[in-house]
Amino acid sequence: MFEQASRAVVGNLTPDEIANMPVEELLDMMLQHGNNRLKNVPEMARVIKQAARNSYRLNPKMRDAVDVTLAMSLETIRFFETQQKKIDQVIAKELKAIPQTLDTVPGIGPVYSAGIVAEIGDISRFKNHNALAKFAGLTWRQHQSSKFTAKDIPLTRSGNYYLRYYLIETANSVRVREPEYTAFYRKKFTEARHHHHKRALVLTASKLVRMVFTLLSEGQIYRQRRLG
Repeated sequence: MFEQASRAVVGNLTPDEIANMPVEELLDMMLQHGNNRLKNVPEMARVIKQAARNSYRLNPKMRDAVDVTLAMSLETIRFFETQQKKIDQVIAKELKAIPQTLDTVPGIGPVYSAGIVAEIGDISRFKNHNALAKFAGLTWRQHQSSKFTAKDIPLTRSGNYYLRYYLIETANSVRVREPEYTAFYRKKFTEARHHHHKRALVLTASKLVRMVFTLLSEGQIYRQRRLG
């Protein structure tokens, strides 16, 4: 709700103003502040106007206090976003001095690359991608049934928590942009018995470990695979 277009609407208009505003004006306002990134804006505008019409009206004595609180919340968000951009710039600058090619993968930017590299350290410490996956805690407990194939059991509770976090977050970003990982995620999502997204994402992160190991070990630039 706190994207730029939402802030413009929430921060500048009351529910009554939104409800009474011609939909064309609301559309123009959202488009103006949405940086051409919004999808299906007419439907969004319709939903917003409906929500405004159905919203609870505050007692006039409370309105000023609520407006101040909302304004302060928006200012706090803007401040932290500014700080985050500064930190991201520093991370990107420092990363240039480190030999790595992870940021050639669509969806892996400087922050994820730096986090992964920082937690792995020297990649030569690991014999293969399986050793790296174990270090990250992206391995599963042994299951007695030889027929079990969906890995529908908990992860091991050992491993580097921060590296596991970075790999899972990176996998979630890559699977949106890379067809190979999109297809893999969808397949595992369908196979999972419970917690479909969570399990599919963790399995996608496990697959990602192989690529990370190869890129860091061999210094290769990522090349997208063609799906048959």
